[in-house]
Amino acid sequence: MSRKIVLLGAGSAVFTTKLIADLIKSKEAWDLGLVDISEENLEVARRLAERMVRVTGASIRIAATTERRDVLAGSDVVVSTIAVGGRRAWEADVFVPREFGIYQPVGDSVMPGGISRALRQAPVLVAAAEDIADLCPDAWFFNYANPMTANCRAVRKATPVKVIGLCHGVFGVERTLARFIGAAPADVASIAVGVNHLTWLLELRWRGLDAWPLVRRELASQVGEPFDEALGEAYDDAGAEARSGSVEDSPFSWELFRLYGAFPAVLDRHVTEFFPEMCRKGAYYGKTLGTEVFSIEGTIENGDRNFVRMQEMAFEDAPLPEHLLKGGTGEHEQLLDILMSLWKNQARVYSVNLPNEGQVRNLPEGAVLESPALVNGSGFYPLGVGDIPTGIASTLVRRLASVELTVDAALTGNLDLFVQALIADGAVTVPKEARRLALALLDAQKAHLSKFTD
Repeated sequence: MSRKIVLLGAGSAVFTTKLIADLIKSKEAWDLGLVDISEENLEVARRLAERMVRVTGASIRIAATTERRDVLAGSDVVVSTIAVGGRRAWEADVFVPREFGIYQPVGDSVMPGGISRALRQAPVLVAAAEDIADLCPDAWFFNYANPMTANCRAVRKATPVKVIGLCHGVFGVERTLARFIGAAPADVASIAVGVNHLTWLLELRWRGLDAWPLVRRELASQVGEPFDEALGEAYDDAGAEARSGSVEDSPFSWELFRLYGAFPAVLDRHVTEFFPEMCRKGAYYGKTLGTEVFSIEGTIENGDRNFVRMQEMAFEDAPLPEHLLKGGTGEHEQLLDILMSLWKNQARVYSVNLPNEGQVRNLPEGAVLESPALVNGSGFYPLGVGDIPTGIASTLVRRLASVELTVDAALTGNLDLFVQALIADGAVTVPKEARRLALALLDAQKAHLSKFTD
């Protein structure tokens, strides 16, 4: 029996091809619906998908459409990677705040750029969720679209659909720390709690032992500080693997680790945006965020180049490159594993974005948190963490307040709520300046903001 999966935002051709590579490797039969409002982008995704299936002989039937309702009925899984306005709108999210002295290295989750993005994304995701509730209410709905926390909160707040947010950030940072201490990734596990792109690894374990002493030992070694803690015989085999990674790769995250005793995912490019008061005017170790380091122009240019390469592969007759069929690492990671946990009752723990239903007692009830959840044939079961350290909680409570204001602004088109969200975020604190910035962003994105123009 084939399973039906629908991908919303299939014009994100890199994600699409990596997902298809995973579907091919699964050896299962699939009906795949590709949906994108851009006919050009959809055609690229469709042709690439069909080439990949044809070359491998996989049991995947493909349908492509610009109208999601054409393919949603009967779906087992719906996945969203939508980016309303694409890379051009993303540029405006970041470039407009620069005129106000606000610099961002990403602009897809928090600060003015992330809030602006949410105003476009959340209403579209809510509309998609309403169609899912109508046409395939039993389908699993997974969201990868940023800003993750605001998008998932909006869907949960406005519809009955129980969206699950997925990101490979915690998984990736866990592997990064394993390499940092010279451990095999399979020997390392963590407990991480937070909001997407600021998820704190509260515990790190190596073969069941506390791994923070190993991390601190390597940290001390790299910065030339003494380390006197005796590790004991149980740690004798630690560090047997080749080490990689430098404190200088993400100095801000390591500063936070020293201060809070927990490590923030997903490293400096994202984490700096959650502490705008520490990086005024983009200040970052003598450089400027988003321009001299973590260049947003470079990121977007790379995205444009990737799409051109996808176009070439879709329309040329040359053999597909081997890496395309392998899939590799990326945001798609773990989706198929999660589906197998659900469908084959293979119980495992994953980091997912779900409402707080008591798993973290000192964070707001109902707020969308990224935290561990057991997944089995019955669904998703968030694991109770209890109270987290007050200092760490304080970094999240303010952020969650801004998210709530952002969601309400996105769903109602209320300018005052938008301004309040900007102030709560912390990148701009003067009400008049926040209002000027809000109006400038609304003007730049007016083609994509029906809630604010109706």
